[in-house]
Amino acid sequence: MTVADPKKSCMEIIEIRYCFILGDQRREVFDLQLDARSLEVINKGGRDFPFWADLEFHQCPHCPLVKETHPYCPVAMGLASVIERFEKVFSYDEVDLEVITRQRRVTQHTTAQRALGSLIGLLFATSGCPHTDYFKPMARFHLPLSSLEDTVFRVTSMYLVAQYFRHKEGRESDFELEGLKKIYDNMHLLNSMITERIRNATRADSSLNAVILLDTFMGLMPLVSEEQMAELRHLFVAYLSGSGDDRPDR
Repeated sequence: MTVADPKKSCMEIIEIRYCFILGDQRREVFDLQLDARSLEVINKGGRDFPFWADLEFHQCPHCPLVKETHPYCPVAMGLASVIERFEKVFSYDEVDLEVITRQRRVTQHTTAQRALGSLIGLLFATSGCPHTDYFKPMARFHLPLSSLEDTVFRVTSMYLVAQYFRHKEGRESDFELEGLKKIYDNMHLLNSMITERIRNATRADSSLNAVILLDTFMGLMPLVSEEQMAELRHLFVAYLSGSGDDRPDR
């Protein structure tokens, strides 16, 4: 794990390491440092970004950013290093993935596509893109290689906690998950445009397929959330049994 820059010691930093061990025993390590308040990557570096990261190159039609203030697409900036370092890796190649945070260490032997999908999902959420900002709470409690069931539970829980805060502030609240469906519709469009950028960036398919896999995963979410939540109902029997006045504090 990298040592935090002393100049940034005034802010709390969340460190997440993704270590890929490829078939030739080559290691590719990504040390991410997140500002604990903004939940955005703070160690992007002052590098030159490739042409496909330019904001207006296959820019999302619903993107609210302008080139004068954002020369590069925030999501593409986060992906640039990944694309470069995995250009000769293919989606079906096997890798050993190790993800380290302060709280846990996760290891798994899996495909490059699935391992990259996990990293890319984290990079999306912490990129600073207005459409991916909604996923920052999940980045704060990052769960590598999560299953569909894991993600349904975490996403819906995150969204409903957000509605709790909106309700406490006197704002309109959405407990039917309509807003969540809109978030994923926007993400699907964003993913399709990111895919077009990557098609112009590399001949290998691992990073491209990771984005496609992530998009497929996200595309299922609005369709299965209610069904999956119904299947999870039995987990909440303590909250649902008895009269409405049965509360832990009574």
